[in-house]
Amino acid sequence: MREFAPLQRAALIVVLALSGAVVAFATLAPSPEAEATLLRRPVLEALPVDGAAVLPAPARYVREDRFQRGDTLAALFTRLGVAGDDLRALVRVPSLRFLRTGQVVRAETDADGHLQRLSFLSARETEMQIERAGGDFRAHEGAAPLTVEVRIGAGAVQRSLFGATDAAGVPDSVAIQVADIFAGDVDFHRELRRGDRFAVVYEQVYLGGREVHAGRVLAAEFVNQGRTLRAVLYETARGRAGYYAPDGSNLRKAFLRSPLEYTRISSRFGMRRHPFLKSWRAHTGVDYAAPTGTRVRAAADGVVEFAGSKGGYGNAVILRHRGEVSTLYGHLSRFAAGLHRGARVAQGDVIGYVGSTGWATGPHLHYEFRVAGHARNPYAIAMPAGEPVPADGRDAFRARSAPLVAQLELLSGDRLARLE
Repeated sequence: MREFAPLQRAALIVVLALSGAVVAFATLAPSPEAEATLLRRPVLEALPVDGAAVLPAPARYVREDRFQRGDTLAALFTRLGVAGDDLRALVRVPSLRFLRTGQVVRAETDADGHLQRLSFLSARETEMQIERAGGDFRAHEGAAPLTVEVRIGAGAVQRSLFGATDAAGVPDSVAIQVADIFAGDVDFHRELRRGDRFAVVYEQVYLGGREVHAGRVLAAEFVNQGRTLRAVLYETARGRAGYYAPDGSNLRKAFLRSPLEYTRISSRFGMRRHPFLKSWRAHTGVDYAAPTGTRVRAAADGVVEFAGSKGGYGNAVILRHRGEVSTLYGHLSRFAAGLHRGARVAQGDVIGYVGSTGWATGPHLHYEFRVAGHARNPYAIAMPAGEPVPADGRDAFRARSAPLVAQLELLSGDRLARLE
């Protein structure tokens, strides 16, 4: 009997079935090698396709790129595909002065590379837009379509707070806020221990689906040497926002423990060998090592008593506070804009920037805490707390804080420890 290939057998069966015939026959199955060859044999056939009809050329091209350190505007716009004639006109637009390193620029061009629209987020979180207007470009500033999502993060300290937040994927700006929130209760320079834990609920800001920056911390927990601290962001009816414990007590102290955001103490209060004079002297303040340009904050609400050059202190600021208390900030590289004698400042306001002016061997801040003109150790003084949530706002505070505290419960150190 004649043998048929598998495809021939299938065709024959169909033909016979359609003709009404009934036939019985037997065939030998092909070898596995032959069947594999039949199944794997490619069949190529050219098909006529109109590419223009299937994929029409887009009317506009959208590109995004980041303005990098050391970039020129010409280099950035070339990467964005802007044509040469437009590039020369574009660099003359005054609004481009608001462009800062690290910002993402979005450009829309036509098929020939002619710019139609360019936009970026300004430092004021407004959207700068530059659009074609005939043969020139017109710029305008408007509200940026920002969206905010709530994120959570938690982790354990191994060597530093920043190391722990990095391992948990939490931005540095959030770590700085956490350290600042609990700065009145935890000395992050001396009291941090391996195994301390943090949990945080914070905002993440987006523009067009792209992460822009982290926002405010909404709630946070820090477990330091077995002691659990919690904080919730709340805005009172008087419009003042602050961080409060779940019982409504204020975490804000009358004075910040440190006038710098999370940093390192290089010299403590007390006797020491002076690094500049090379002799043993009483060190009447606390020195904080930090890069030049680091922001220096007012430790408390007060009035500027002095701002200028002051001998070995170099550029210095002295603030006068309540109760015969004053604070001094020395070796500044420069002062904050508008700072002058008699100006009022609020706790946390930037008053200057770290430097190495005066008797300094390197960039750092010299900070003094004085009571009735006598220097005191700021780490040995009990700082009074701020005012609690007003009695008439307690119900609103509980309604606001309850869901945030519930999220902290889910991220609590005990739960994480059990999961590990």
